[in-house]
Amino acid sequence: MKHLTPKEAHEFLQANRDAVFIDVRSELEFLFVGHPVGAIPIAWYDTPDWDLNPHFVSEVKMAASFNRPVVLICRSGKRSVEAGLKLEEAGLGEVYNVLHGFEGDLDEEHRRGTVNGWRHDGLPWEQC
Repeated sequence: MKHLTPKEAHEFLQANRDAVFIDVRSELEFLFVGHPVGAIPIAWYDTPDWDLNPHFVSEVKMAASFNRPVVLICRSGKRSVEAGLKLEEAGLGEVYNVLHGFEGDLDEEHRRGTVNGWRHDGLPWEQC
């Protein structure tokens, strides 16, 4: 798995239009916190019990078809690493993780969005 900063990921997605951009956060996070423009929601863990999505790999394979690069993003870049490792185990060859995720790392006051991340870097995002 390769790791990209949010800006590098955005540039990669612009240059590789066949790449699939997957947001692995929960449906609630995707809808209410916001998400990168163009990201497809496929939860790695989801509510109500925060169980691992047993269909994650097959859902990503359907979205990516065969041999398309897959770029994964989550809140802070940790769940997307777990999900990416699982995809690599399942045989997907070109998997990328977005470092710092959508909201970024915690600051000294335990808030996100002030240090780094997709939103912090001013990249395109939307909220439903």
